[in-house]
Amino acid sequence: MRRGVYRLDGGDGPASAVLDHTLRARAAAPGLSSEAVFGHVTAAVLLGLPVWAVPLDRLHVVRSRPTGARTRGDLVVRSGTLLSDEIVDGGGLRVTGPARTLVDLARSVPTEQALVVADGALQAGAVAARTGRPRPDATTPGEIAAALTRATGTKGVGAARRTLALADPASESPGESRSRFRMHVAGVPAPVTQWPVPGTRFRADFAWPDLGLVGEFDGRTKYGRTLRPGADATEALWEEKRREDRIRRTGLSVVRWTWQEITDPGPHGMITTLRQALRT
Repeated sequence: MRRGVYRLDGGDGPASAVLDHTLRARAAAPGLSSEAVFGHVTAAVLLGLPVWAVPLDRLHVVRSRPTGARTRGDLVVRSGTLLSDEIVDGGGLRVTGPARTLVDLARSVPTEQALVVADGALQAGAVAARTGRPRPDATTPGEIAAALTRATGTKGVGAARRTLALADPASESPGESRSRFRMHVAGVPAPVTQWPVPGTRFRADFAWPDLGLVGEFDGRTKYGRTLRPGADATEALWEEKRREDRIRRTGLSVVRWTWQEITDPGPHGMITTLRQALRT
């Protein structure tokens, strides 16, 4: 992986891009200068934040100096002001903290990709506040605002402000973040997120309560996350159908979409389906 650094093949199939990026960062760390700190998407990965469609072919580090930015092989070195309270521990490596990482990403990657990471960090912050257990990936709106203030005058900070203004701590998955962003771009009325359905114990991913409509992102991975011991995906899908039936019995309409339908411009795409349902 680096000169003198090897990875043992466990024989469990190819590593994911995130795992490969993590291992490459660990392999590179001993060869970096003492002032170098992992940042940008590498910090997001090492903090355990969700990353979607951000290239992971290069490692990113930040050095606190006015000049000296360069790209060498698979290593991108960024220069700029880096304060001591913006550095945290990311699995034993020095990384930029969540708020600083979000601002750096939002300054340099498209809004949709940056929003996935931002929502994940704010969701982690909400969970940490609710449970009283600190998390390395957690941040708050106040911390993000402070990081944006520090970034005033830097390239891309305007885009970062616009992106991070869209972040929502109630978003629980990249699919929900992407769905909300696509609604925003298409001019669909802003939904209420994680809305408690009256008369049930359920929450809807998205809701337009005044119009009697709820929306659900149908991501397959969520069934795996909610499986009970001994249960299987078929049972989870059946439970999801029963859940939807109960929501419909309250008089609400339900619209569902999949990962592929988030950006599908056709008649079965998320935006087209939502617009029809909202008109109805």
